[in-house]
Amino acid sequence: MKMKFIGLVGTNSTRATNRELLQFMKNYFVNEAEIEIVEIKELPLFNKPENTELPNVVKEIAGKIEQADGVIISTPEYDHAVPASLINALNWLSYGIFPFVDKPVMITGASYGTLGSSRAQAHLRQILDSPELKARIMPSSEFLLGHSLQAFDEQGRLIDEEQVAKLRELFKDFLLFVTITSQLQHAHQANKREAENFSWETI
Repeated sequence: MKMKFIGLVGTNSTRATNRELLQFMKNYFVNEAEIEIVEIKELPLFNKPENTELPNVVKEIAGKIEQADGVIISTPEYDHAVPASLINALNWLSYGIFPFVDKPVMITGASYGTLGSSRAQAHLRQILDSPELKARIMPSSEFLLGHSLQAFDEQGRLIDEEQVAKLRELFKDFLLFVTITSQLQHAHQANKREAENFSWETI
């Protein structure tokens, strides 16, 4: 049975090469996994509602992440960090709900410049490792797509075969990472309770 992944578009931009990258992965790896592209552009600004009542769009995304075998997040880089819209999404997805706890995550990134979102990916790893999220991030794996405006052909395919080969090998590693981490569930309920009970005010 094919694994099911969520491809989270890490930006609210209308034209985003990170969306193109996830769409390429969805099509290219169709025989290995089912990837559903999920947008964050409809999320409202996080405002820490007093009654913890979440917007329906947040609950819908959280439910999809809960049901998925893993998540692929593709992020651009703004000012050496992930976009505010992605932080906003992760704020919502760790407020009274905890779909990322022990969830395998693969990080990719595309940027218009040379570095391919390297600092943003490091920033995202730090965020996903926070007590409220507790994701399982695939180690030693960066897919950095630089000069992304020129990276795809008119059919949305990656042009550089070396980049395609690297992405293919990283995706194979992610499939294995998901399989291995699926067996590491003994502490899952404890991890979830810790995330639920964590509060910066009581440290």
